[in-house]
Amino acid sequence: MIAEANGYRTEDMTETLTEARRLTSKNISMNHFNRMSSDFDNDPTALRAQNAATRTAINDFSVNHQVIASSSRSTSVQLDDWKVTNQKKSGRCWLFAALNLLRADARRILNLKDFEFSQNYPMYIDKLERANYYLQSIIETADRPLGSRVVAFLSETLMGDGGQWNMAASIFKKYGAVPKEAMPETQSSSDTGQMNARLQTLLRKAALELRSAVAAGADEAALDAAVERGLAQVHRVLSIHLGTPPSSLDWQWNDDDKKFSRVGSVTPQEFLAKYTELNLDDYICLVDDPRREHPKGTPLTVEYLGNIIGGDPTVYLNVDIQVMKDLAREALENGSLVWFGCDVGPQMLRAEGLWDAKVFDYDGVYGVDLGLDKEQRVNVGESAMTHAMLFTGVDVVDGAAGAKDTRRWRVENSWGEGNGDIRLLHHERFLV
Repeated sequence: MIAEANGYRTEDMTETLTEARRLTSKNISMNHFNRMSSDFDNDPTALRAQNAATRTAINDFSVNHQVIASSSRSTSVQLDDWKVTNQKKSGRCWLFAALNLLRADARRILNLKDFEFSQNYPMYIDKLERANYYLQSIIETADRPLGSRVVAFLSETLMGDGGQWNMAASIFKKYGAVPKEAMPETQSSSDTGQMNARLQTLLRKAALELRSAVAAGADEAALDAAVERGLAQVHRVLSIHLGTPPSSLDWQWNDDDKKFSRVGSVTPQEFLAKYTELNLDDYICLVDDPRREHPKGTPLTVEYLGNIIGGDPTVYLNVDIQVMKDLAREALENGSLVWFGCDVGPQMLRAEGLWDAKVFDYDGVYGVDLGLDKEQRVNVGESAMTHAMLFTGVDVVDGAAGAKDTRRWRVENSWGEGNGDIRLLHHERFLV
């Protein structure tokens, strides 16, 4: 037989077919299918929902009007009065949010209300450093199977745009920052898909060569030389797409009062130190991980989640959500912006600039219970951090026994103007 001639046993195929037939008793019977269809056809509420959903987008008619009507745009604390930035077709939210935090100082010191740091500059650095991080990790894991979970994770997540606060801080500490005019946006910085695809192919090819070299007994010097060759190619591709990062810039500007100033030549490290006052070492990341295997008060990390070897590790301190709210409120009341990450998609009414856990009444439309608590959502992959932004304001009211309660949070996003209310609001119900 053909199967036997190619080294396969017919017994294996027979066993597979037998198991498949055994499972047919668990499939959907026609009687079951017809019964479900009959029940639906005799449900007037379901039919009305069908009539609406087949003609209208579900989010257009499941909006809870009462939530919108009760969502004030004002907050008792508001720090922002500047233009928003735009990451366009890229996943640089974490860098935009971090730079928007840093530019609070720069705006004040330079007297330039709409000053922006270059977002292209740290992205270039991140991708070059991330390439080195990846190649060194490939060498470190070369004794593991190519299909192992860790090796697969390294290659699957390669050259994505996303990142964490600690990764941004590592970039700023080592490379500084530059004004937007010193390294402006390019087509590829604003739309990273094609560039990332080429970089992924280049690095995956280099990874296979490194694994082969390790298997052949290559010494450390030979492996280092191979990594350097790979990084030179990555640097070339990045420079073609993004331009060349400046090693220094001749800095001068006209401020908002039309006053001219000239500093002369400064390095990116000097520029960041001169025009910001934040001590990046003073910042830590807090997280509310509800899973029982991660007790409150313990640090959490993800293996091989980073960009700069020797930079700040990606570590989160697991605390209760109320601790996070209280600290964020106190920071805002003291005039400090707050970088945060969240699951941006669920219950976001983009046209109105509103996040609220009840803004869409999906349960009411479908007639089913979609409720999951936070631990359940995380455990089954229903929720994860997908976007980073800034808190720029908060609405605080007096609570019981002199406590301060928060009702809503003002957010600075990086999606540009023309997205409803560009100053998006989180209702307190969303932060659970």
